[in-house]
Amino acid sequence: MAEQLVATRTPVAFAAITAYARRHQGDAAAAAWLSLGYAYLQEGKFTEAVTSLQSARKASDALADYDEFLQARAEHLAGHQPQAAALLTGFADRHPDSIFDVQVPELLAQVLLAESNPAEAGRVLAAAPDSSGRRGYQLAQAQVAEALNHTEAAAQLYRHVFVAFPLSAEATTAHARLQALGMESLLSAADLRLVGDALYRSHRYAEAAEQYRALARHADLGADALASARVAAAACDLHLKRLTEAEAKALPVAGADSAARRIDLLLELDRNRGDAAAVQDRIAQLQADFPRSPWLAEALFSAGNMNLLSRDYPHAITDYAQLAETFPASDHAAAAHWRAGWLSYRLGQTAQAAQFFEQQIRLYPAAAETVSALYWRARLEETADHQSSLAAAHYRSLIEHYTHFFYAQMARQRLAALGQPLPASLASSSLRSPAASAATDNPIPDDDPHLLKASLLINAGLGAYVPEEIAAVPDSSSWGAVVEARLYASYGETFRALRLMKRALPSAASSPISAFPLDDWRILFPQPYWSTIVAESAKNNLDPYLVASLIRQESEFNPSAISGANAFGLMQLLPSVGRQMAREEGIGPISSRQLLDPILNIRLGTRYLRQILDHFNNVPEYALAAYNAGENRVTDWQSAGPYSGLDEFVESIPFSETRGYVEAILRNREIYHDLDTVAPRQPSLARAELPLARPSF
Repeated sequence: MAEQLVATRTPVAFAAITAYARRHQGDAAAAAWLSLGYAYLQEGKFTEAVTSLQSARKASDALADYDEFLQARAEHLAGHQPQAAALLTGFADRHPDSIFDVQVPELLAQVLLAESNPAEAGRVLAAAPDSSGRRGYQLAQAQVAEALNHTEAAAQLYRHVFVAFPLSAEATTAHARLQALGMESLLSAADLRLVGDALYRSHRYAEAAEQYRALARHADLGADALASARVAAAACDLHLKRLTEAEAKALPVAGADSAARRIDLLLELDRNRGDAAAVQDRIAQLQADFPRSPWLAEALFSAGNMNLLSRDYPHAITDYAQLAETFPASDHAAAAHWRAGWLSYRLGQTAQAAQFFEQQIRLYPAAAETVSALYWRARLEETADHQSSLAAAHYRSLIEHYTHFFYAQMARQRLAALGQPLPASLASSSLRSPAASAATDNPIPDDDPHLLKASLLINAGLGAYVPEEIAAVPDSSSWGAVVEARLYASYGETFRALRLMKRALPSAASSPISAFPLDDWRILFPQPYWSTIVAESAKNNLDPYLVASLIRQESEFNPSAISGANAFGLMQLLPSVGRQMAREEGIGPISSRQLLDPILNIRLGTRYLRQILDHFNNVPEYALAAYNAGENRVTDWQSAGPYSGLDEFVESIPFSETRGYVEAILRNREIYHDLDTVAPRQPSLARAELPLARPSF
């Protein structure tokens, strides 16, 4: 309930948490009142925030520092500066281990500025320990300097915040103050370029374009830098789908980098039109004029992808191979090298493919594509070279190092087909397992007050503060993410716990079940709504583990998930699909929002999955690809065969996202099976109101 309140702040959520707070006492009531206070603060209802936070403080002192600090913020924003100052004075003495201790001087400075006392605000900031690196502290320094009419100093401080922290809210405030002071001229060309590039890398293209255009207006810009700024702004427009060919052609060509990037932009426009001949002409121009430019690498990868999708495999191989050979340090090199090898295999050029696969294993041992390279090298050893023992050795190496991967499953099938021959001796293993995290083995201080406080914060829906509380525990860097995941799991926050544990244990998918505690595996591969999944799977003749695996991949078990493509709920159903399935189920008309009901979503989603499986003769690989990319695309990909097996079909899926999606779900299904084989799942007890159930760290 608290999570919903903080996220949505609806009248219903406010009423529910208020009723809960009034029914309870102690820490439970304190958490509820804190949640209300925080939500009212976000709503700008400062009087209600203060009242709620005072009630939280009366109920329990478990989160007293939160109650006092947030109340001080609410009092400040309400214009009650004396009350805010009283709460902040002596705060660090009352709460010496609070995460807010470093923020108190910044907020107190704001209070003093509001009381027209900038000199005292400056003294408060000067006395603050170890805060000079905080962007909030530096912004407060700038505001104090401005209030003292030290305009030049204030502008320099605003400039520093804007340039040093370009993605922060403080940077937005600092930039606005620079504009208000008429001091934007302090921003050098290098400053504007740095900020623009940071925004571009963060995919904030509209804001990046604004900075690049400001850069283009800079008085001290030379011809090369001007051209570079205008081309960078045009690249933003391309991402925003508003760049025209005429605009791209009108871009200046001064400087090798901007000239090469301009050609790459024109190539992308050609590709969007499907003009393969024009794309090849752009590649030839880049090769002739800018043979070492990184924009040639980008262009080659884009051209290779275009030719892959149009099934012009010879040209795709040429593009990918040239990229890998000429730009071995490119971010695309490993993927391009692999695709050149795979397409050589598809064209029956087995000797060339084998060479690519061997190079892939040697040159890119850590790349995701290298697992595929080892498998397909083994397949060639088996089918083309007739070296069954060597193939078996590589299959076993793959199974050992990537236990649950899709290609480990395929390797087991190949070994069974070979009759389990004695493997050849490998001079050295072709693969190295990703290092298993030791986080779950490190001692965790169960009684640390920051961890206990983190538990209460999750219960109050204030999860944004949990990482800071965990980070405040000494030596928590090695186990903090695991503990955070366990905390969320202890309160039934399945999808948050799953998302955190995936980051904490990135090697889990390639590890045996014995590598990590079973409780952590259950967080990584949860089974909420299991009775519904089992019942609806049985009704539709589906493997419930396949359904759970699909849900894990689609929504990470977040019933409120809505994708950018407007797919809803656990199984990410489009409204049109949901309505059709509802009609077939005899439910009648439904709204899109009803698809966020997990029970209804599973009911309709399993029916839809059954229909796709029926369409593709009950072959999971085809059905899963269709669930992700659409039936027509899968039919088209099937026509690109023939394939010697489903392994060839899966590797030939031209969309990386769809290929990874299919492989991940099949991997997930195997892990779910293995987990229930090792330790059969026990029916979960219904959770009553247990807000303070102490988690096991």
